Amino acid sequence: MILPITLTIAGAAALLNLWIAVRVGRVRMSQRVSIGDGGHEPLTARMRAHSNFVEYTPFFLILLALIEMAHGSRIWLWGVAMAFILARIAHVFGMDGGPRNRLRGLGIGVTMLVLLGLALYAIAIPYMERSRPTLQIADVPQPSSSGGLKLN
Repeated sequence: MILPITLTIAGAAALLNLWIAVRVGRVRMSQRVSIGDGGHEPLTARMRAHSNFVEYTPFFLILLALIEMAHGSRIWLWGVAMAFILARIAHVFGMDGGPRNRLRGLGIGVTMLVLLGLALYAIAIPYMERSRPTLQIADVPQPSSSGGLKLN
């Protein structure tokens, strides 16, 4: 089973992770710090932006994949997936602006809402499935001896 939404967003998340890591590396090189943060706040902020991305993304991707496998709404999944990626980008830039930066707050808020929405949807899916009518074998047309179909 191919999961096009999850595969696309997982690829985007991997590229975003690499971009965030390069941003950390640039500050490390400019400050000549190979391990830790060397007491440099800009490096600490970029390291936390990277760690924060790595902390939230696995839960997001797991929920996205499981909901996609359970035939969740494709339009809704594309929407929340794009919201997550954009929120994580906003958070990265927000971390460069200090603790009260609006982009940081926006990134955190949207990330939390996306995860909450996915979590609630994932919890609801099994119970939504139970309420759907199921097709009984007796309801399936059966071939008759005359070549036509008959209902049992």
